Amino acid sequence: MCDFNDNPLKLSVKWNGKEFNIPEFSPSDSVAMLKIAIENATGVRPERQKLLNVKFQGKVATDNYTLSELNLKPNLKIMMMGSLEEAIEGATTKPDVGDDVINDLDIEEEDVDVENQEIYLGKINKRVRDYNIRVLNEPRPGKKLLVLDIDYTLFDHRSVAETGYELMRPFLHEFLTSAYEDYDIVIWSATGMKWIEEKMKLLGVASHQDYKIMFYLDYLAMITVHTPKYGTIDVKPLGVIWGKYPQYSSKNTIMFDDIRRNFIMNPKSGLKIRAFRQAHLNRDKDRELIRLSMYLRDIARHCDDFDTLTHKKWEKYKPEKKKHAGSKRKADDNSDNSGATTSE
Repeated sequence: MCDFNDNPLKLSVKWNGKEFNIPEFSPSDSVAMLKIAIENATGVRPERQKLLNVKFQGKVATDNYTLSELNLKPNLKIMMMGSLEEAIEGATTKPDVGDDVINDLDIEEEDVDVENQEIYLGKINKRVRDYNIRVLNEPRPGKKLLVLDIDYTLFDHRSVAETGYELMRPFLHEFLTSAYEDYDIVIWSATGMKWIEEKMKLLGVASHQDYKIMFYLDYLAMITVHTPKYGTIDVKPLGVIWGKYPQYSSKNTIMFDDIRRNFIMNPKSGLKIRAFRQAHLNRDKDRELIRLSMYLRDIARHCDDFDTLTHKKWEKYKPEKKKHAGSKRKADDNSDNSGATTSE
């Protein structure tokens, strides 16, 4: 398999009588990332795409294959079949589970040691060097960092609704307003930038007066890694942000995503949020963001090093107990000392 130093591939896609250039890819990137790039260029969602000449051993290549495994020719014109659908408001009609959660429940049980492997650190360094971040609001001194996924984390992108509000996770604006007091906020989605911007406008996040988003990251900031059990997967390495903004690190960063494997490069920094699906059924009873607001506030104000936390047990975190125990001991000591001084 080729590594991150291999020459980039220049590809284009021919669809609906038109030809679209797509960004250069590393041979070690996956078919899934290629499909997202094609969506960004054409508007055709990955699940609707049929790439006729992207094959492995004579069969249509599945998303987990890397481009190097397919032996694609330079300057290949990819022939695609696929239909457009209405953007966001009318995105798909059935609330299915989707490929995103396949096997994800088991991935934390596998001994996947990828975060320190040189090949992946090299990929991260390349993203730090080459990926261009368009800063919307400058980082603020002393703030911690919150990185948020969009689909199924903040927004049900596959249910039917008449307005974006109906697909928005309940208490989203209250959650972001509360988090903004202690955290700089970054949105990172495994989609194209234009879709991120559209969704943030649709949800009213981009223009809200009570909080500001520092910047957006799209699929091009992700990297591809290989695991023994699950093969090739695309992940969101926080090192891309830390490399560009050294004031943030694992000690003060937390990431929410409904897919655990997305933070496999930073397992201690990730919190797997419960997916928000079937918005029409769950809109009135989902309270996840309210509870997580409290957790974010507690750890921001009572924990100096997030590396000491186990985010999987976030619902059991009780900072006041530790604080009270220490305060009680100190109060008792002060009381004893005060009594002794008075008697003298």
